[in-house]
Amino acid sequence: MAEPDSFEQRRLLTEAMARLSRAGSIDEIVDILRRCARTISGADGITVIRRQGDRVAYIAEDALQPLWAGSDFPIENCISGLAILEARPIHIPDIYDDPRVPVDAYEPTFVRSMAMYPIGLMGPSMAMGAYWSAAGPIDPGTSALLASLARYAGVTLGRVTEGRGADPA
Repeated sequence: MAEPDSFEQRRLLTEAMARLSRAGSIDEIVDILRRCARTISGADGITVIRRQGDRVAYIAEDALQPLWAGSDFPIENCISGLAILEARPIHIPDIYDDPRVPVDAYEPTFVRSMAMYPIGLMGPSMAMGAYWSAAGPIDPGTSALLASLARYAGVTLGRVTEGRGADPA
């Protein structure tokens, strides 16, 4: 993984948060995350995932190669679902060393390490995944920036869905 430029990352995070503050729909939130998170993190791929009952749907991505956009999986059988259910970030430095990872789904991809962040304040209903082509620990500063972006997206999600009285899941 490349050495992050923390000043530039923080600047990009600030811009993304400003865009999120103006978002008026879930689609806008998803688009902002898809467009901004990869640049902020220096990741090789980003996905945005939405809970749909007992499944999770991969609804957007920006990655070196196609990953899972348009696919859905049982919530208990994927890392994004676990991050949503456990309401906490999950870092996996090597997908082949973590028994929670459904390796068959990752083998045809470039993904070797990842971080997953839940989105939503009162029971997450979405997640954002960052993926790298090299195995290794996720830079703590980069992880903190992605966690901040996910938390702010959760605040925006709450504001957007509260006004509609709708359940985002």
